[in-house]
Amino acid sequence: MIFVGELADLPPGESARVQGEAPIAVFNVDGELFAIDDTCTHQDASLSDGWLEGCAVECPLHAACFDLRTGRPSGPPAKKPVRTHQVSVDDGLVYVLESTSVDAAVEGVS
Repeated sequence: MIFVGELADLPPGESARVQGEAPIAVFNVDGELFAIDDTCTHQDASLSDGWLEGCAVECPLHAACFDLRTGRPSGPPAKKPVRTHQVSVDDGLVYVLESTSVDAAVEGVS
């Protein structure tokens, strides 16, 4: 598990970036936590620097949007999904369990 930080330091509407096998972005959407790979699959921009729109994040470089629940892009310019990761909170501390592959629901998307 990867330690992210204290839940109190990640208020709703904010994000954090942590280093796993690859950089991971953790988002707080109205009290619900989501984690995805931090690097946009269209070009190498940091998604943690993007804009939250409900359960989606918009890449700051070319406005590709990714669903935080599935990792799927909502349309061009991104075509490939990002990995999603499990987030847990234990005694006010946030952790990410890094996934080893793209969610089975989106594998094979090109």
